[in-house]
Amino acid sequence: LRRACAYRDRRGRRRQPEWVRTETYRPSYNKGPQSSGPVLLSRRHLQQDADSSERVLMDMRWGLIPSWFKKDDPSKMQFNTSNCRSDTMLKKSSYKGALLKGKRCVVLADGFYEWQQHSEGKQPYFIYFPQAKDAKTEEKEGDEEWRGWRLLTMAGIFDCWEPPAGGEMLYTYTIITVDASKDVSFIHHRQVTAGKGAAGRMPAILDGDEAIRKWLDFAEVPTQEAVKLIQPTENIVFHPVSTFVNSIRNNTLECIAPIELGAKKEVKTTPSSKAMLGWLKNSQEGSPQKKENDLPRWTSQFIHSPSPKKTSAGILQQWLGKEGGPAAKKRKA
Repeated sequence: LRRACAYRDRRGRRRQPEWVRTETYRPSYNKGPQSSGPVLLSRRHLQQDADSSERVLMDMRWGLIPSWFKKDDPSKMQFNTSNCRSDTMLKKSSYKGALLKGKRCVVLADGFYEWQQHSEGKQPYFIYFPQAKDAKTEEKEGDEEWRGWRLLTMAGIFDCWEPPAGGEMLYTYTIITVDASKDVSFIHHRQVTAGKGAAGRMPAILDGDEAIRKWLDFAEVPTQEAVKLIQPTENIVFHPVSTFVNSIRNNTLECIAPIELGAKKEVKTTPSSKAMLGWLKNSQEGSPQKKENDLPRWTSQFIHSPSPKKTSAGILQQWLGKEGGPAAKKRKA
């Protein structure tokens, strides 16, 4: 995971962010609000004399608890803060204070799920960055560039809450959402975790290291400039997955495996499906220290409706290639 998040500092040196509080990290194929996951943030938030361009990785809980929250138990919050609308984030007290203090973070994921509503129920889709066709199946000692799965990088806001009676500080975050991009505009979105009025939304995705740098470097990039980065992106692809993922209790490889629409829960043995499964399985077998639950994965809880313009076959061919594509290692945790 650290290698997948490598970056260049102000001097052009390639750096890997330091892991902070790794003991609480629990990867998953199917994360929901109140679970924890890895985020990137500026080291200066934790160390005042640090260069603000330096990054650290920290495990935080999904669902922002504002620093001003006075009750003794964060579960007593009466409204949901899993997602934050970009058009109101500078108006709502839950987010405005943290945002103006530069508490910007990048939420890391393989991808996120969205659900399409239709007459027979809800069809889930897995949405992610297009993947490089030349991704390597093996990592070599000394390799500088990450050649595994490209992680999705979502803009977020975090805050740090201290229990009124004292105790361990709680770091939490919210994912910023924007109007859905053209590619997913076929979905009439009803966001379950954010309440009413969230039609046509998707996570704000930061595409490329320059966007990530500006979002994280709060000392050099003021809030008003940083928020200009928050807009829909067209650089995403997706494929349908089994309704197995509809239950948060299910947490296996089947959650993200591609299916053919019309199949119930089983994965069809198409070349695309075989390539996808091969890619994912190879990531678990490369090292004797790797186990299924040692790989960071993600979900974001979103719900949608009418039918897609893109077919599963067309999307999968974009990154797997017509011959089935490469089998690439996912990132190392």
